[in-house]
Amino acid sequence: MSEQAKNEWLEWIKAIVVAIALAFILRTFFFATSIVEGASMDPTLENGERVMFNKIIYYIDEPERGDIVIIERPVKSYVKRIIGQPGDKIEIRNHALYINGNKQTQSYLNQAAIEATRDFGPVEVPENKYFVMGDNRSISKDSRNGLGFVEEKEIIGRTELIIYPLNELGLTK
Repeated sequence: MSEQAKNEWLEWIKAIVVAIALAFILRTFFFATSIVEGASMDPTLENGERVMFNKIIYYIDEPERGDIVIIERPVKSYVKRIIGQPGDKIEIRNHALYINGNKQTQSYLNQAAIEATRDFGPVEVPENKYFVMGDNRSISKDSRNGLGFVEEKEIIGRTELIIYPLNELGLTK
């Protein structure tokens, strides 16, 4: 093998090693994927969709109301929407969501989800915790029934993009 061929092979090997290392760093520290399980986020996210989530965003910013987040619990991870931030007073009455006494417009919900939302609260979100709900309010396991308040450290990322199936490719919100 000529010296030029050896150098070419070495360059290819270096490029592959750098690409693998970069992919590992991006996946470990910046972005990851998750599969939506169940119908609790319908119509925004559907069962079986794969989403990409941003793992670094909450190291530099706080979770905000409306963010669709990945919550990591010991047994299972959940995809939910942040409804209440620390200190917020949450109440649902007559199918309407109130935060700190103000009725909220929830444009991401369809009429069936709004009508299926039962009365709840009022509750105050404790410090360093968040109140989350699924968009499919009638069947969602969330802060109202089973998940409870979510600690900030349990929120491991914000969903950014639906990546599968390809016909659903696009931003989440």
